[in-house]
Amino acid sequence: MGIFSRMSDIINSNISALLDQAEDPEKLIRLIIQEMEDTLVEVRSSSARVLADRKAATRRVEQLQAEADSWEQKAKLAISKGREDLARAALQEKREIEEELEAVSAELAATDEHIAQLNDEIGKLQAKLNDAKAKKKALVMRTQTVESRIKVKRQVNRDALDQAFGRFEHFERRMDNLESQLEVMDMGKDVAPSLAAEINALEQDEKITAELDRLKAELGGSDAPKDA
Repeated sequence: MGIFSRMSDIINSNISALLDQAEDPEKLIRLIIQEMEDTLVEVRSSSARVLADRKAATRRVEQLQAEADSWEQKAKLAISKGREDLARAALQEKREIEEELEAVSAELAATDEHIAQLNDEIGKLQAKLNDAKAKKKALVMRTQTVESRIKVKRQVNRDALDQAFGRFEHFERRMDNLESQLEVMDMGKDVAPSLAAEINALEQDEKITAELDRLKAELGGSDAPKDA
């Protein structure tokens, strides 16, 4: 079932109110436009038939008027020839044609009124359709704007996170460099001495011991009492 039940519903509808109540306004406006376009096609098709009927009625009016004029001429001819009986018969035919002519003319007037009404309704429907299309365009632009803003905001947030991670990584790198410098300063302290180094240390110790004994001997000799 369509959104609108009659063309008058479309013409009298408040599209903005319908969109405000919709869960998916963009989908609804597409449906509204589709139904309006379908209705407009139907109305135009109906109008085409009415216009065709009007043309047929117009031709019938012209034909009946010509026949009525023809019978009047025949009645005049009959009078001129002294045939009043034929003149009466001709006028009777004319009268019957004029009665049909009045009926067809009334039908034609009603058709003209119907066409004027259809033209007015088509104009209003077209205006509604244009309004709906404008609202659709505005909705699409609004949606695109919101999506663009969301995309930009996400990108900004992503950039902010990237910058934060970058600063954190830079800080970690600095800490790694400082810790590495400390480790370099302690390098070699815990390494076991080589055999040559140990022997050299022993030799140095012997030399120092010998030097120490010499100094002790010299000091001991200078402090001892002298013989008389």
